[in-house]
Amino acid sequence: MSEVSPARQVAFTVVRATFEEDAFTDSAFRRIADRWGMAGRERAQAMRLSYGAVQRRGTSDALIGRLAERSPSLLDPPVLAALRIGLYELLFSEGGADHATVHQAVELARSAGAAHATGLVNAVLRRAVRERGELAELLRLDEDPAAATVAHSVPRWLAEMWWRELGAEGARSLLRACNRPAERALRVNTLRSSRPELLERLTAAGVDAREAAAPWPLAPPESVLTEGSLAGALELIEAGELTPQSRASAAVIEVLDPQPGEHVFDLCAGPGIKTGQIAARMGDRGEVICVESDAARAEEVAAQARRLGLRSVTVLEANASEVDLGREFDRVLVDAPCSDLGTLASRPDARWRKSPRGIERLAATQGAILGRAARAVKPGGVLVYATCTICRAENEDRVASLLESVGGDAGPGLAVEDLGSLAPALSSVHDRRFLQTLPDRDRTSGFFIARLRRDD
Repeated sequence: MSEVSPARQVAFTVVRATFEEDAFTDSAFRRIADRWGMAGRERAQAMRLSYGAVQRRGTSDALIGRLAERSPSLLDPPVLAALRIGLYELLFSEGGADHATVHQAVELARSAGAAHATGLVNAVLRRAVRERGELAELLRLDEDPAAATVAHSVPRWLAEMWWRELGAEGARSLLRACNRPAERALRVNTLRSSRPELLERLTAAGVDAREAAAPWPLAPPESVLTEGSLAGALELIEAGELTPQSRASAAVIEVLDPQPGEHVFDLCAGPGIKTGQIAARMGDRGEVICVESDAARAEEVAAQARRLGLRSVTVLEANASEVDLGREFDRVLVDAPCSDLGTLASRPDARWRKSPRGIERLAATQGAILGRAARAVKPGGVLVYATCTICRAENEDRVASLLESVGGDAGPGLAVEDLGSLAPALSSVHDRRFLQTLPDRDRTSGFFIARLRRDD
């Protein structure tokens, strides 16, 4: 391995851990990069290679089948990992010399005990170099779901679903955005500082930061956007003055609109990002009851509250579809477990972990949690349902099922409030009373948001 750069060695280990051990790419990268003591540019390069090779697996595997003239499933795992990294570098990355990329991929395979296949790795990658122009033309073809699956590296079922739900052009645009860098946003803890003050401190620390664009509907007043390295912000994050959070995620609490002194119920609260935002919006005056069924994530919620210096937060380890605290809450948030299809740009392996059957199971869970949440809203109170996905079965259909559960449009004493009239540019194509942010159009994560109010 002495001939292979540390960044490629780390990426090779991460890619193998992801696809051979079912490890989550982000956690595997942190563990492996820390073991190597990586920092700065070297760590950034290793992350780019790791995340890119995982994200572009669908494209790479299709090209391996074409260039090697055999199915990727017939190749030994280390050979496949070396080819995925090599093809990502050759076709989607910049800066590396072709001969170095090919040589290092060959050495990765050799170092992992696949010396017998180094000729194959060399031949496939050299052919990719020779046919780069032709391959680039192939990857520009996305006229139908089958072609888009290869061009944009997604499962076939996902391309077909977005084709049905968003139309051909909407699906193509969204699929392209899934492979672009995700928005990098931070939320200011207004209990400790202000956005102008934090922007000055970030700039002084070498962080390229600015206010969220004013024309963006429902832009949270405590959000800032960043570019480049966040190294200068880490101390502020650890001190609880800043929290990484996309604008779309923060907009959920804009819609919830919690007020000082209120009682708020936050179901499915882990890891506590929105919980902290709720309490800060209330000036830490009132009560935020959080429910999280997973013990580790419940501790994350508690840790977030401690980091932000919050006293109004109480964490309950319980099943959100079963907990019953009575009908006494001014506002209830269901930030439901979902397929995360609105965050594919920031979660490189997420697209390979989802399936239509998984969505069916999630929809059933979401319905049960929504039903429980509806019972907790007091007269005049508000229920907000949000997901970080772009999928009608998990979004509009879930609200419709809730309203139909006891008959009629009023649902269980609840009526939909028209969010589309507040932010027309963000309204859902399926029902304009709801909001659906889109990574391609809005340059943020994809969130669905619905608000309902119980009759007085």
